[in-house]
Amino acid sequence: MTAGTELLLVHYVDGEYAKAVRGIPAGRKGFKFEPGKPIAPQDLSDALRLYGTTANPGDTVQITRLDFGTHAIRVEINGGGRRHFNWRQHLQFGMGNLATPPPDPNAAQPPAGGVLVVDFGRQDVPNLSADQLKADLSPFLDFSKHSAATNWVDTLPLKFQTAIKNHDAVVGMDHDMVIAALGLPDKKVREWDEEGRETEDWIYGLPPSPSIFVTFEGEKVIKVRHYALEDASTNPR
Repeated sequence: MTAGTELLLVHYVDGEYAKAVRGIPAGRKGFKFEPGKPIAPQDLSDALRLYGTTANPGDTVQITRLDFGTHAIRVEINGGGRRHFNWRQHLQFGMGNLATPPPDPNAAQPPAGGVLVVDFGRQDVPNLSADQLKADLSPFLDFSKHSAATNWVDTLPLKFQTAIKNHDAVVGMDHDMVIAALGLPDKKVREWDEEGRETEDWIYGLPPSPSIFVTFEGEKVIKVRHYALEDASTNPR
């Protein structure tokens, strides 16, 4: 799997929400299964009994991390075993003006997260698309109902929807839209222009690799600059 493929999978899959279609074991050990092969009922039952359950069928879960190995992909669910993770407190964007109430300190703590290990055996991890990885996870997760993030994207003006789907930024976007399109930046730089206005550059990719500079004034993008491989080392300013 190439680094570019890993980045695309992180952009498209990490942070997504899904419905559990069967019990998912809790804990950091991870439940290992091979894509395209039936899940062994006894193995799953043993894991649920030994480690507990992070989600039951019908529960909403969130993908919170992807780790790529030579022969397997570890998919972290609801914090991957870290204590006191609550997916409702980790909504990244897409809820519009709906306010999320503060957590109740007297409420019972949610179950620990878990890990699903998509194991390709002796074969190296192939260059999967996001849809292919979601299909490989389908024995446990149903992505067919759009996540909160996807529903939010569908409400945006067409030019922003198109940019997000193309993993690009355009003038007029806000912070959430840029994160939806490009993820978190590799670097942020604040500066003041000749008129004394404060701007912030979100930098994706670092020289000598191709890079994108997204410049914000306040919450809005005012400039987007792309630098190809041959000129990425040139100072854009």
